[in-house]
Amino acid sequence: MSTNVMRTTAGWWVVRDERAVRIETRAVTTADLLADRGAVREAATSAERGTPVADLVALPPVTTPCRVVAQMVNYHSHAKDSGFTGNIPPTFFRKASGSVSGPHEEIVRPSHVKFLDYEVELGLVMGAPLPVGTVVEERDLPRYVAGLVLTNDVSARDVQLTKTQFYESKSYPTFTPTGPYLALLEPEDFAFLLNLRLRLSVNGAPRQDRTLADMIVRPAQALTLLARFQTLDPGDLLLTGTPGGTALKAPPKPVEKIAALLPPAMKWKAFFNSQAKNPRYLRNGDLITATIATPDGRIDLGDQRTSVTGTP
Repeated sequence: MSTNVMRTTAGWWVVRDERAVRIETRAVTTADLLADRGAVREAATSAERGTPVADLVALPPVTTPCRVVAQMVNYHSHAKDSGFTGNIPPTFFRKASGSVSGPHEEIVRPSHVKFLDYEVELGLVMGAPLPVGTVVEERDLPRYVAGLVLTNDVSARDVQLTKTQFYESKSYPTFTPTGPYLALLEPEDFAFLLNLRLRLSVNGAPRQDRTLADMIVRPAQALTLLARFQTLDPGDLLLTGTPGGTALKAPPKPVEKIAALLPPAMKWKAFFNSQAKNPRYLRNGDLITATIATPDGRIDLGDQRTSVTGTP
């Protein structure tokens, strides 16, 4: 069974049901903690009564800088929403490590961003170095992946589309809410990955709901493709794509063909005028809730609750 770990300003904790046991470790980073698995196991098997998790949630979370890499259009449902047909080439992009924030912190919308979108994603946390040239088979996943986290790849669509700039549009501070738990997996847990169900709601209204079975490029293949050009180290984070249901959707094909005939400035003006009528984009005060878990609870990454606010 997986072991859920969380970190606050009061230290690292193993979470069991509604209580948490402190991990006696000097680990500062996620990589440090992964190297001290003995301390994690000791806390997980401790008979100590523990601290109520509700008390820890109120403490400020601590995030660790790391490489953040993400996959683009990696669910069949998202590809359909985005207007893709046929084979979709696997594509990766980077996010700034400074975009990582806690699971209950506010998402801060920059003042110039009008079309703010959500993307619930499963994050893979590396447990061992992945050198360039590595080929990862399904059976190798436990060797390289230490655990899983719940993430939200928040996106400024007006920046992303007009500049074709993924790095900027997805890297503002607070644009990668992560947690609450790092689920450290046992080798046998990997057989249940496709059962993981990703859900996201805005103000209680369901927006995204799919399992990993909808994924186009699955984790082992994704790591192999990434290792063609990118090294990953313990503690680094790979976001594995989002299912359909985001606010942004491709326009109908006839509209798209007509728009292609317009000058760029006129095309974007028409597109964003139509997007302004879309009520699914995030607004200040919206509450986003997200979960990732298997139906039987064998792997449960916890509940993420983040609200949207404007730039102070």
